[in-house]
Amino acid sequence: MKSIRYWIVARWIVARWMVALWPLALLCAHSVVHAQDYDATARDQVLALEKAWNQAYKAGDAKALAAILDNSLILVEDDGSLKTKSEFLASVKSSSGNEEQVAPESLTVRVFGNTAIAIGVIAVKTTKGGKSVVHRERFIDTWINKNGSWVCIATNATPITHGGS
Repeated sequence: MKSIRYWIVARWIVARWMVALWPLALLCAHSVVHAQDYDATARDQVLALEKAWNQAYKAGDAKALAAILDNSLILVEDDGSLKTKSEFLASVKSSSGNEEQVAPESLTVRVFGNTAIAIGVIAVKTTKGGKSVVHRERFIDTWINKNGSWVCIATNATPITHGGS
């Protein structure tokens, strides 16, 4: 059987450890809350940039697109070919601009530190031969926080050729 003195010393040691570790526990809790705030802010910023991208694309505004796309952007085309930022912007400038509507049907953003992944489905309504045509694409955009600003470094859009989402 343990003595009362043993239990007093054991409780004293536990209490000392709790006092010593309490600031660390508070710091960890603060870090978790700060990370959640950062993730929510980053998610909101990337969502706003995705919407700005859609508007700029619809308007054929290459200057606005240039501001949100990193110079090292890699764009994977429907056929699997690659485009650089300058090639993509040139195609936007030379486009006939017949997009009537560019709207996300779904859009989610996941944040991983200084990287964010936007995943969604976009519907693009155009006019071809006097008829309205809507094509849908599932896209994945990779964003990084570079010098305090989010920029897209990679994008891939795949046409949705079946009736499902």
